[in-house]
Amino acid sequence: MKQVLMVAYHFPPLSGSSGIQRTLRFVQQLPAMGWNPLVLTAHQRAYEHISNDLLKEVPIDTLVVRAQAWDTARHLNLAGRYLSAMARPDRWVSWQFDAIRKGMQMVVDHKPDLIWSTYPIATAHLIASKLSEKAKIPWVADFRDPMAQVGYPADPKTWQSYTDIEGSAAARAKFCVFTTPGAASSYAKKFPSAKNKILVLENGFDEESFLAAEAMPRVSKKSQQSKGPIVLLHSGIVYPAERDPTQFFQALANLLTRGVISKERLKVRFRAAVHREAIENVAKTYKVLDLLEFEPAIPYVEALQEMMSVDALLVMQGRGCNAQIPAKIYEYLRAGKPIIGLTDPAGDTASVLLNAGLTHLAELDSVTNIERVLSGFLDSLGKGTAPLPQASAVKNATRSSRSRQLAVIFDEVLALR
Repeated sequence: MKQVLMVAYHFPPLSGSSGIQRTLRFVQQLPAMGWNPLVLTAHQRAYEHISNDLLKEVPIDTLVVRAQAWDTARHLNLAGRYLSAMARPDRWVSWQFDAIRKGMQMVVDHKPDLIWSTYPIATAHLIASKLSEKAKIPWVADFRDPMAQVGYPADPKTWQSYTDIEGSAAARAKFCVFTTPGAASSYAKKFPSAKNKILVLENGFDEESFLAAEAMPRVSKKSQQSKGPIVLLHSGIVYPAERDPTQFFQALANLLTRGVISKERLKVRFRAAVHREAIENVAKTYKVLDLLEFEPAIPYVEALQEMMSVDALLVMQGRGCNAQIPAKIYEYLRAGKPIIGLTDPAGDTASVLLNAGLTHLAELDSVTNIERVLSGFLDSLGKGTAPLPQASAVKNATRSSRSRQLAVIFDEVLALR
C-alpha cells in the first residue's frame, strides 16, 4: 500500500477545534483508497484543551508520532511575557525541531511516497517543507484557508513569515489545496506561475458520526402545543472580529423592543463559544443577555446530536472572511435543520447555503437586514415553512467523498513524479 506522511497539529486528543475533523477523517478513510497514513503531530502538552472522546476514532493500526512541542505563550513566558520571535510564525514553532528529527526517522523506517501538511498551524508547513527537501519526497500543502491577508497577521514580521511560507509552498509543493473557491482564486492571482497546481477540496461531515449521534437517546423535544422558546443554536467558536455578534445583538434588541421576539419565544444558544466574556459584554450593552444561553464544549457526537435536536441553526461569518467557509456548516447541512446565515451574500459561506436551497441570509454587519431576515426566519419556523437543506447538497458534502478526492490528488502526484 502507498504511504503518506501527514503533518498535522490538529489531532486527537486536542479539543475545541473543528479542524481536527479534516485530518482525522482522512486518516480513517484513506486506507480504503490505497493510502496508509503515517501521522506526525505535536505532543499533547502543546494543546490548551484536550479530550479523549475522539482518540478512540483513530484507527488502532495507525502510526502516530508525537514530537516535542510547547506553546510559547503558556510554557515559555517569563512573568507572562515572551519574545515575539519565539511565536513566529505561530506559538507552536518549537514543534518543528523535534518534528523534523522524528519525521526523518519515519522516512527511513517507513519510506513514505509523499508528504502532506495542513494549516492553520503554519509550523506544519515549515516541517513538511524541510522534510520534503531533505528526503526528496513530493509535498502536498493543505492550506485550507488563506494565510497572509491584508491586515492579518497584524504583526509585520509574522505577516512576512506567513508570506514566505506561502511562497515556498507555491514554488515547491506539488499541489496547494484550499477549502473554498474564493481562497483558491485569490492564490491563483497571487502566484500565477502556480495556478495549475492550486486545487479546491472542501470540508465535509462524517456520516458515521451522525449515525452514532442518531443512535443515542434523543433529547426530548417540545411538542407543537408547547410554549417553550425556539432554540437557535450557534455551535462552535465565536471569534470577536471574524464573527462579531454586535450588530446581531443590536438587531435582537430592536426586535425585542418592538415585541417581535421575547425570551419566552426565542433562545439563542452558544455552544463552546470560547470567548464568552466578550460576547456577554456586548449582550449586556444591548440588554439581550436574557435571550442567550452559554453552554460548554461537549463530546463531538453529542454536539452533532444537539444540532439535530434544536429548532434551527445559526451561521456567523464576517465579510472579511468571504474566502472562508466554517467547517461546521457541512455538519449543519447534515443535521437537516433550518439555517439562518449572517454572512455576506457575495462570500463562499453564502454560496454553500444558497446552493443548498437556504435563503435566509443577512450581512453580519447590517442591523437592518438582520432584523428583517431574522423576523421572517422566525415566522417561517413558527409556520413550519422554513426551508431545509436540499438532499443533493447534503449527499455531496460527505467526508468520504473528500477523502476519495484527496486520494486522487495523491495518485496524481505519483503519476507526475
